[in-house]
Amino acid sequence: MATHDYNIANQGFPATRADINSVLSAIVSNNSNASAPSTTYAYMWWYDTSTTTLKFRNADNDAWISFATFDMANDTVNFLDSTVSIDGLATSATGTVLTLSDSNILFAKKGYFAEQTLSIDSSDNVAWNLSTQQVAKLTLTGNVTLSAPSNQQAGAFYSLALIQDGTGSRTVTFNSAYKFTGATAPTLTTTASAKDIIIFKSDGTNLLEVGRSLNIG
Repeated sequence: MATHDYNIANQGFPATRADINSVLSAIVSNNSNASAPSTTYAYMWWYDTSTTTLKFRNADNDAWISFATFDMANDTVNFLDSTVSIDGLATSATGTVLTLSDSNILFAKKGYFAEQTLSIDSSDNVAWNLSTQQVAKLTLTGNVTLSAPSNQQAGAFYSLALIQDGTGSRTVTFNSAYKFTGATAPTLTTTASAKDIIIFKSDGTNLLEVGRSLNIG
């Protein structure tokens, strides 16, 4: 650890040599110390050992800018203030999804697009949470009602696989939020273990059918 005022005083040779070595030590160690250098210059570096933070002196030489923090035990670095602003975009975040407004772009948590299983409650109703179940499947163990989907994003696509159980001939009643081609819901395949898949696009309020694949072998 070394800091210096970067001023070599008039002195004898041994002291001058020691002073120069101290300057070089300060330079190569980025002025590492628990306290700031007593003499500062614009654009100089200082490694604050008390907070493991590398700092940079601003152009006016009146403040330190924190550049990065270091985990010396694990040899990792965390750069500070590395944010990017995009004109016309406002951001909001939840614990699972980051949405960029006015962009129709959705960044999702890991596994968001993996197929998720929907469940049937005690009343034979099925809830579909589109914030966590964009690609979903439902095994029909009886006749069910598909409730209005929640947390849909305008412009997003959603997939629903409907699978008959070993008995078959199960039916699904769709909430009015589901809009189908020709205003008619598909007639599901009734064979035991049969699979039908329907693709929807959201307009923000309703799910509009944009494709169906029935009786997939």
